[in-house]
Amino acid sequence: METAVVTGGAGFLGSHLCDKLLNEGLKVICIDNLITGNVNNIAHLAGNENFKFIKHDVTNYIFIPGKVNYILHFASPASPVDYLQLPIQTLKVGSLGSHKALGLAKEKKARFLLASTSEVYGDPDIHPQREDYWGNVNPIGPRGVYDEAKRFAEALTMAYQRYHNVETRIARIFNTFGTRMRVQDGRAIPNFIMQALQNEPITVYGDGSQTRSFCYITDQVDGLFKLLMSDENEPVNIGNPEEISVLEIAKEIIMLTKSKSKIVFEELPVNDPKVRQPDITKAINKLGWKPIVKREEGLKDTIEYFKNLILK
Repeated sequence: METAVVTGGAGFLGSHLCDKLLNEGLKVICIDNLITGNVNNIAHLAGNENFKFIKHDVTNYIFIPGKVNYILHFASPASPVDYLQLPIQTLKVGSLGSHKALGLAKEKKARFLLASTSEVYGDPDIHPQREDYWGNVNPIGPRGVYDEAKRFAEALTMAYQRYHNVETRIARIFNTFGTRMRVQDGRAIPNFIMQALQNEPITVYGDGSQTRSFCYITDQVDGLFKLLMSDENEPVNIGNPEEISVLEIAKEIIMLTKSKSKIVFEELPVNDPKVRQPDITKAINKLGWKPIVKREEGLKDTIEYFKNLILK
């Protein structure tokens, strides 16, 4: 059996990726320091002989004995709430953490997949966003700690590929949602669902005209796995190109939850992107991948998940 190491494997995305890799017949070593990850996300894997959890901060040297075939670097705060509260940790895991994970890939002669982000495009000047766009990022703004950490991680990944001949893959992940998101995640969909389920005012930033493109978690991990197993060594957008305004998604969630919540508007955060939509032509052509889960279907599953959390 081949072995995959997933950093940040107890997080929302990382834990679903652990499931996917196990289902594909791999052994999985999950590494997480649990700053934003949660052992509940991987509790169902306890006792699985092909799964191992190591509590560790990947900004420190990573020691894994034996053969490793794949390293998937997903360790990082990923919500604006998290990286505004943990700015130094965010920069460290994007720089030092990526360096340590790439060093492990070099040592093990393993294929390396970087979880990058649509945030490398910043507040984009082109729409939709293609992989050949270099972005419009404010490096000293409050969001810069995440944006620049991921941009540095991409540069470091390409340097390891060119200089050390490490086999690398880079996924630029667009907004993803689904089960195992945290109650206090801070991103639009979990915020709106929690507020709607409790009939609280739904907080929309700005006038809600800013757009996002939401990909359901099963589609996302399918795209990531296809990228991992592909020959594509330059960045690939993985996301759902169906664009919707933040105000529309809030109204959709009110309707699906049958909530009595009213929408209230608050000030737009600094450097909040006005538009976000992936051009997935490359993913379609190179990976044979595109999302298949309808947003309403994904939202219903996610709402059910949060309902159960509230009942607990």
